[in-house]
Amino acid sequence: MHELYPLLILGAIIGVFTAIFVFAYVFMKDKKEAIGFDRNMKDSEIIKRLLVYAKPYTKSFIVVFLLMLFSIAHEIISPLIMGQVIETIGAADGFELSYLISAIILYAVILIVSLICTYLQSIILQKTGQRIVSNMREDLYEHIQSLSHNQLNKIPVGTLVTRVTNDTNAISITFTNIIVNLLKNFFIIIGVLAAMLLLNYMLTLMVLCFVPFVVIFAFIFRKFSRKAHRKVKTGTTDINIFLSENLSGMKIIQIFNREERKKQEFESKNQTLKKAKLGQMFVFGIFRPMVYMLYISSVLCLFYLGARGYIDGWVFLGQTVTSGVIVSFYSYINKFFNPIQNLAEQFNRLQASFASAEKIFTIFDIVPEVVDEPDAIELEQVEGNIEFRNVWFSYLPDEWVLRDVSFKVNAGDTVAFVGATGSGKTTILSLICRNYDIQKGQILIDGIDIKKIKISSLRRHFGQMLQDVFLFSGTIRSNIILGLEGVDDAEINKACEYVNADKFINKLPDKLDEVVRERGNNFSAGQRQLLSFARTIIHKPSVMILDEATANIDTETEVLIQDSLEKMMNIGTMLMVAHRLSTIQHADNIIVLSHGEIVEQGNHAELLKQKGRYYKLYTLQYHKEKLQGK
Repeated sequence: MHELYPLLILGAIIGVFTAIFVFAYVFMKDKKEAIGFDRNMKDSEIIKRLLVYAKPYTKSFIVVFLLMLFSIAHEIISPLIMGQVIETIGAADGFELSYLISAIILYAVILIVSLICTYLQSIILQKTGQRIVSNMREDLYEHIQSLSHNQLNKIPVGTLVTRVTNDTNAISITFTNIIVNLLKNFFIIIGVLAAMLLLNYMLTLMVLCFVPFVVIFAFIFRKFSRKAHRKVKTGTTDINIFLSENLSGMKIIQIFNREERKKQEFESKNQTLKKAKLGQMFVFGIFRPMVYMLYISSVLCLFYLGARGYIDGWVFLGQTVTSGVIVSFYSYINKFFNPIQNLAEQFNRLQASFASAEKIFTIFDIVPEVVDEPDAIELEQVEGNIEFRNVWFSYLPDEWVLRDVSFKVNAGDTVAFVGATGSGKTTILSLICRNYDIQKGQILIDGIDIKKIKISSLRRHFGQMLQDVFLFSGTIRSNIILGLEGVDDAEINKACEYVNADKFINKLPDKLDEVVRERGNNFSAGQRQLLSFARTIIHKPSVMILDEATANIDTETEVLIQDSLEKMMNIGTMLMVAHRLSTIQHADNIIVLSHGEIVEQGNHAELLKQKGRYYKLYTLQYHKEKLQGK
């Protein structure tokens, strides 16, 4: 019995560690619901949705599977070859050199075939995985484009960036590495176990005694690791959101001297991410040594039992151990425990990928609020007749921004909307293009309800010029045409000249090829506005929408913009919101809004005669500008 004491002591040590981990797991399990640990989407549902993207590449995965079976042959056969060589060398009747050479050649051939198969497998997987993720990323971006303004306002830009970049990359690892390696490790474990049973079932049973502990450790590790992964992903998303907002608003931060405060906020989020990363490293730092301890323990048991069997002829479970068996089993134990350890880690990485997939599918599951009706039509031509019929609209339930608004705009007319902030002016302009959908009433274009027109077709006939002009990184040319095909420089120059943008473009060193930095911050507000005018003209809209185009513009640029506006009024129907009432004096109709309702309408002269709300606004602004010397 005393021969088994070393084994019993080793088992007791492993038992103590197991008890500690089980206690830690039970404690963590009690707390996990309070921190919102579990995912909302089941693994089976995530797998089903991921397989939709993998299905077109089924043949590639079959080829990879076959290559994988060949590549693991080396893992299974090589220990047997080494054991046989050791047995032959130690045989009493000696050995032949030719046998050793044959064994080496066989070993080399198997190794080369395995390496070639592994290489081909990796190449095919990487190409296939990148195609899958590229398709998913394109679908996700397209879906985000289909969301309404209201939905996009609710989702931080940093979150969307993280979904399209970081989370899709995590899914890429699933297709290019995790799934195949999970299968590969599973088959290696089965193959190694079968080979060990055939070689010596007594030592195999000894090795299997350690498997329950590996399973327990792996299960506990998976729970802790999933929690750590979630914290890391949450911390990464928080930092991306913070950077997206604060780098865009850095000028405001500097103007109000809030650099130190924002630095502290960033440090707090950075420290949170650091702690999450350290927690993740700590979990791995505990798990790996524990599995390695089990591996070393099994090797010690192998040497102990093998040595006693080989030296003393000690029989354990009816079998003795030879030197060749010891060598083979030493190699098999390593090949047995490595895949088990990898299975646990890869399963955890698979769970992390599933967490990313769930976040992506959560975006996919957002149903666009503004969509084409089943019978929506293409609108080939627009005259420019617009009508609002008893329109009610609210951004929030029961908080009406527009209340029973009705008016008509004749084709070719210029109509201006006037009113205090929050009266609904800009909202009306947004509703015409279906950036939002109304709750009650109808909006008609040339007598057709805009909900019966395809959104892309509807917006193609509108040119929107907003107060906050957005320019993309690139060149002046790329910002004017926005990817429009079949436009040459002569047409671009003509459009720029028409809206007076050529006045400053021709002074630039590279003219149309002048670089535009992020959001056009190397151009003044007036120059950006003129570029937006040129952008609108080049797209040849039937209806133009102008929202506060002359706000915060210097006097010199305002003269150019006013001249551009007078020209554009002759192109087609124009709807405008003006900060300065002097801008809209020549409008065919001026609609005065208050608290979402129309209180007056008529041309400039008619409204002044009424001496109502418009008259008061105009008089107040006139005296204000006179005092300012304008």
